[in-house]
Parts: sequence; structure tokens; C-alpha cells
Amino acid sequence: MKEQQFLRIPGPTPIPPSVERAMIQPMIGHRSGDFKQLYGRLIPRLQPVFGTRQDVLVLAASGTAGLEAAAVNAVKEGEKVLVIVTGAFGERFTDICETYRFNVDRLDVTWGEAVKPDAVKAYLKKNPDTRAVFVTYCETSTAVLNPIEEIAQAVRETSDALVIADGVSCIGGTETEMDAWGIDILITGSQKAMMLPPGLVFIAASDRAWARIEANSQPRFYLDLLKYRKSAQDHSSPFTPAVSLLYGLEEALNIMEEEGLENVYKRHRLMKTMIRAAADALQLPLLTSEEAGSPTVTAIRPTAFDAEALRSEVKKTFSLTLAGGQKQLKGQIFRIGHMGYCSPADILQTITMLEIGLDRIGADIRLGTGTAAAQRVFLLEKGDNR
Repeated sequence: MKEQQFLRIPGPTPIPPSVERAMIQPMIGHRSGDFKQLYGRLIPRLQPVFGTRQDVLVLAASGTAGLEAAAVNAVKEGEKVLVIVTGAFGERFTDICETYRFNVDRLDVTWGEAVKPDAVKAYLKKNPDTRAVFVTYCETSTAVLNPIEEIAQAVRETSDALVIADGVSCIGGTETEMDAWGIDILITGSQKAMMLPPGLVFIAASDRAWARIEANSQPRFYLDLLKYRKSAQDHSSPFTPAVSLLYGLEEALNIMEEEGLENVYKRHRLMKTMIRAAADALQLPLLTSEEAGSPTVTAIRPTAFDAEALRSEVKKTFSLTLAGGQKQLKGQIFRIGHMGYCSPADILQTITMLEIGLDRIGADIRLGTGTAAAQRVFLLEKGDNR
């Protein structure tokens, strides 16, 4: 079945059929009253996903463009910033900051571990001139969920630096309270837990951040957030928006609201627990601890078989796509995405295919062991203790 694909990577993620249908609506003019009505409906509905009262701006761009927009709007050339690096996307934040000639310091954390807020606090006490702290909420490359609330608190207690967070691979899949936690700029993309194709960036900024952005003379054009804020007040976009994706976004928000955000987050936590239980039962070493593990992606670092051989086998046998490692973890891990349009039923299916793949490459496992472990987690969650 050539058209049957099982996409279990941490983005892009599968698209709900109703979202696909929404995106094939007839095109409308992006300067029309119809578009203004559409855009005006969307902005307030994004705020609960971010946990903010601020407007959530929408850019037609990739997640990386959102990270760059946050940097170039909030920081001037030569200003000191701290980038917390817990994986490949922390590295990307570093590259962006160095491109704009910020004075960049790194706080490097062992890949697979979460950053300790006390380490951030210790750095800031020694470097009170730090203007911004860049951090990745969910480090996609390692499946680590950094303790963003505690990190933001550590920054606020010791510094007036802005807290700028990459939430691309977890917003919409895990609890997020931008205002209450003290995050100044928060970014996500459309192709992860938001259940859309790639092509949209969502970004929100605090009052503190807007004051810094307004005073910043750093040149920018397409990524100038002041332009987007001004246009948003008129329910518009300064540049051509991705109209079809916005229709899809409206339906994706319908789905999330119907389920309820708390239930969305609960489902993601359940899928994480099911996969980790299966991995433990199959004696597959997890890259992250339970505490640091993300509810949207899980990383496994095998020692008894080749991760790439397994990925190749399940792709060939079932059209199941798993993610590999990045940079220093290339070839050493495989990652399972479980976010957005993904359910416990999908996870049970994925684990079963994974077990067959393991058996076919000669791994020493007992078929059904991982599936049974995940089933028990599911039953316990549903209150069936038989």
C-alpha cells in the first residue's frame, strides 16, 4: 500500500482529515474583509495555547524564522546574551545569535539532560549585563523538556534579561503559561503539535519584550515584529499570509478546543508514558530520564543493535518513519514523535511495528512485551485495574 504512511517523527506530523479539507476552501483576497474576519477570529483563540493575554502574531515562515525574529527584534549587535544549549536546536539559537553579532555565551548541558535552573542563576549573578537568555523548551533532538518555568523564575530573580523560548516542538502538546511563568518571547511552528503543515510561525511577546523591541535599532524587514503587531490591530498581515494554512489553523483550533486543552495535554502525557513503559519492558535504553522526558517526542539510544538498521527495517516493512539522531547523536539514537494528531491507538500500533522490526534485525526481544506494557499503562490510566 504505497500511499499508506505512518509518520512518527517529531515534525512534520500527520494532519487531521478535517484540517486537510479546511485548507482546500476557495482562495480569498488577503486584503479583503473576509480575510480580516478570519484573522480576527484566530488571534484570541491562540492565546490560551500560549497561556498569554498578549496577541499571538502569525508569520508565513518556518520555525527557524521565528527564532531569528525573536533574536533580531529583541537584541542589538554587541549585546551580551546567554544561549542554553541542550541539543541541536540550542545550537541553532547560538548560530542565529552569532550571525547577528551578539556577544554570545553558552551554557552547555550534556545532551539528553535538562538544564538546571541554578546553573542559569549562577551564570547571571556573574554576568549582570546579560540582555537575554535563549532557551529551548522542548529540545527536539534529544527529547528533553527543559523546566522552562523554573528557568524563567531563575532569570527573573537575578537579572532583567529577557527570557526567549523556542517552543516549536511542544506548544499545543504540553502545559504552557507564558504570562504566569514570566516568559518574554515564545515561539512555535505549525507543523508539530498544532497539527498543520509547515509554513506558519506563531510568536508572542510580553510588555517587557515589546519595550525592548520598540527601542531596538537593529535592522530588520520581513521579520520586523512591530510591523506584524501594527497589522494585527487591523486583523491583517504586513506581508502576504498563508491563507490556506490559516483556514487549516481554524479547524485545528476547533479540534483542540473540542477536546479541551487539559485533555490534549493529558493525552500527550499518556502517550509518553506508554512509549517509555514499552521501551523499559523491551530493555531499550532511554536517552532521557522520566523527569526530563518530553510528552511530544521520545529518544531511545540502543546499545545492542544499530538504530539506523531498525529505522530502515520498519520503513521498508511498514512504511513507518522514525526520526534519527542529529549532530553528535547521529546514528546513535532513534526518536518517536507522539504529538498533535496522534492517539494511544497510534502508539500501540507503532510499538507493535517496532517490535517486529526489532525481531527482524535480530534484536533479543520477546514479541508482545512492549505492547503489553503499553496496554497496561493505558488500562491503568482509564481506571481498569484488573
